[in-house]
Amino acid sequence: MTKILVIESSARQQGSVSRQLSQQFIANWQSAHPADVIRVRDLAVDQVPHLDASLLGGWMSPAEQHSDAERAALALSNQLTDELLAADVLVLAAPMYNFAIPSTLKAWLDHVLRAGVTFKYTESGPQGLLSGKRAVVLTARGGIYAGGAQDHQEPYLRQVLAFIGIHDVSFIHAEGLNLSPEAHEQGLNQALAQLTTVA
Repeated sequence: MTKILVIESSARQQGSVSRQLSQQFIANWQSAHPADVIRVRDLAVDQVPHLDASLLGGWMSPAEQHSDAERAALALSNQLTDELLAADVLVLAAPMYNFAIPSTLKAWLDHVLRAGVTFKYTESGPQGLLSGKRAVVLTARGGIYAGGAQDHQEPYLRQVLAFIGIHDVSFIHAEGLNLSPEAHEQGLNQALAQLTTVA
């Protein structure tokens, strides 16, 4: 049995292309692998706080010295990290906001990129601890950015996923969505067709 963790990060519940892609991914996966378990964490509904002093204190100070705020921050970080550790496949649904990922997704990453848990420092540099996992990234973009200098999504996500040991990463981009109705349809249909190759 394979465990799938889907992270939704679109601010919109209705009319979101990244959510449309993730829902189609889920439907495709369930059809092909009905016994597998899919968990969805929606960062627009259950918002993750941005990195702050309470979380840093929870990570860096002894448990007996933790304040109530530090204990609460650490408990949430542990929950998010445990969900990632338990997953065999990570799916990130990420619209492009201002050439990058949503801040909600960045906040989630800040909680789960943890020294000694998802990566470790060695004499030869940092080493990811999540080898053997796979990731699928579903993006929605108003323009055409893949492979260009203005695409700060794919290079960043490839880097942070590799940093924690996830090197098997597939990107599916729905692009040109705001250029025209015809471009929207074409970009969406191309992405939906590509989804059949990753499930």
